[in-house]
Amino acid sequence: MNKNYEKAKELVLYSEKDILPNYQTYEEIALFNQEKVLNAFRSNKVSDAHLNGSNGYGYGDIGRETLDRIYADIFKAESAVVRGQFVSGTHAIAAVLNGLLHPDDEIIFATGNPYDTLHKIIGWTSNSKHTLINKGIKVNTISLKEGKINTQKVIGSINNKTKIVHFQKSRGYTNRNTFSNRELKDCFKLIKEIKEDVVIFVDNCYGEFVEKKEPIEIGADILAGSLIKNPGGGLALWGGYIVGKSNLLEEVLDYAIAPGLGNDMGGTQNIIRSFYQGLFLAPSIVKQSIKGAILMSQVMSNLGFKVSPTPDENRYDIIQSITFNREELLLEFCKSIQKNSPIDSMATPLPSMLPGYDSPVVMAAGTFIQGASIELSADGPIKKPYTVYVQGGLTYEHVKIAIIKIVESFLDKGIIKL
Repeated sequence: MNKNYEKAKELVLYSEKDILPNYQTYEEIALFNQEKVLNAFRSNKVSDAHLNGSNGYGYGDIGRETLDRIYADIFKAESAVVRGQFVSGTHAIAAVLNGLLHPDDEIIFATGNPYDTLHKIIGWTSNSKHTLINKGIKVNTISLKEGKINTQKVIGSINNKTKIVHFQKSRGYTNRNTFSNRELKDCFKLIKEIKEDVVIFVDNCYGEFVEKKEPIEIGADILAGSLIKNPGGGLALWGGYIVGKSNLLEEVLDYAIAPGLGNDMGGTQNIIRSFYQGLFLAPSIVKQSIKGAILMSQVMSNLGFKVSPTPDENRYDIIQSITFNREELLLEFCKSIQKNSPIDSMATPLPSMLPGYDSPVVMAAGTFIQGASIELSADGPIKKPYTVYVQGGLTYEHVKIAIIKIVESFLDKGIIKL
């Protein structure tokens, strides 16, 4: 090993000592959530017969039906739909929006502009006839106030046409903090006092199993997310989920599949085993990811870079942001992540325009499952202040090795000195 590797390893091990107590909270949360998942499996009497999948229409698929009940139990929802037919979390979110909103309805985005991939669905960056705006749906976006939900403006904007108030729990490509369940709960309560029948919809991507409760338990009506993020546990090959009130899911499935058919159809092929096993592993995998993110935050902070969350801040999703203020540092970081990935380590990530984004994006993801951001990955838009968003990590050890190699790379390039 060269001297720079030894220096990098020494820094990471030194940094780790300072944050070991921070891990205890997430050990306790993982234990709580693992028991919750295990109890859901046990109460639904899962057997090998549930893991074999179905083809064609998927009628009578006990594995699919039982998995839906397990998700409903875990998320404390009336109903759930877990499907490989959802190609992404964005697809599941779009299904909710299009299934529940009709011409002359209004949606309020209560946490500022949502994630970039929703902009085309809304109609801000697309002229498709199928955008919300071109379908005659009013869109109202409430900007954050000093990084917090502007609750008074949100509730003051609700009117008789407001059908959905949408919350994005995670930060997306922004510098705001992720919202805790405690923050969301207070806002949900006030919204329901103003208009009881408004639908509170949470984009739950990256947030599952990070806290002991999920947003349904604190007043949300419906959630959506991706199986190749937290709840897939690194094993789900694709898919998405929606959980919430039964009447809302019925409406969504009438749109997304066909009226009256949604709960009874959907072949699961040979992938449903990965849905079950990934869900069972998810609390532990999420814990690994969070511990890796805390270490990443500590090391990069020690090197003088701006990080969010900081090592001592509470975490409500698995994302760690690092701001470099220079494009070349962002690119070098992503190259190092890619180089130290188990898959496609020989590839070099380059910025490019991707569907749903308004600026070039660099993505480093040497993952077993394409785009699986529960696996260690990093991406960021090529625009000031050149912030990278790191997420995932199936094992803490892999994240730790990657951090050492990032620091070594920065030393080799003369970016930092130790």
